[in-house]
Amino acid sequence: MNSVLLMRLAGPLQSWGALGRFDRRDTQPQPTKSAVIGLIAAALGLDRADELGTLTELRFATRADRPGQTFRDFHVVGGGTYPLRPRDIITDHRRAAKAAAALETATGPTFGHLPATAVTQWYGAPKEITPDPGLGTLVAGNTSRDAIMSTRWYLADAAFVIALEHTDRELLDRINHALEHPARLLWLGRKSCPPTGTIAGGVHPGTLETVLRSTELLPTATTRQPWARIEAAPGTPGAKQTRDQPVTFHPEHRAHAPRWETRTRLTPEPTIEWDIIP
Repeated sequence: MNSVLLMRLAGPLQSWGALGRFDRRDTQPQPTKSAVIGLIAAALGLDRADELGTLTELRFATRADRPGQTFRDFHVVGGGTYPLRPRDIITDHRRAAKAAAALETATGPTFGHLPATAVTQWYGAPKEITPDPGLGTLVAGNTSRDAIMSTRWYLADAAFVIALEHTDRELLDRINHALEHPARLLWLGRKSCPPTGTIAGGVHPGTLETVLRSTELLPTATTRQPWARIEAAPGTPGAKQTRDQPVTFHPEHRAHAPRWETRTRLTPEPTIEWDIIP
């Protein structure tokens, strides 16, 4: 017998990128399967390099009770110069190398004797900070003085019902518990988008279609007939292809595959209620 896990994804901001690259970061109008599986993997404590296993088998659906509004945010990060501290030279070899020329020409036997103007001219503000593979300390991947500019899209004031179907009720129960007791911090697409209130909606017998129709609208819903996107088998009449089926989140070879979904309006006749802590 199949069971369905319900989730509530709501917050001031959400961003579900699918096509974003480099200086342009998009958002889809609803959560992607890849992002939701990633959120679940984080709740379970999986590392990015870990195998996703059964999580990739979960059948997926979204219901847009409160679609929200899209807006654009223009980012300018890391322009100008950055004052170097002594410990930066010790812990970050990239910043030390950038400052080497100034160190060689500066006067004085110690860092403290360097002219104040020399310190600010060594390198640009550190950007793209990541752990060094060898040392483990945080190092700047980009020390140029040019700012990084990007355009990012968000959904504001949105709330979605997520449904995940599988035959393994024990797996769904474990995910339901992890969502409220996560091993890692959870985000609605980006780290700047934390979720609000209760996420886990319990595990219920049935299919995506029956459970979504039986689940009451969220308290903040703006429509009585929300749109639902429901994963379907290839070749299902009216189904469209989307490429957000996660294969691996490994940082060196992240991969996704295509899947199919239908889009339909639902008129819920609720027998399943929400118990939400705001």
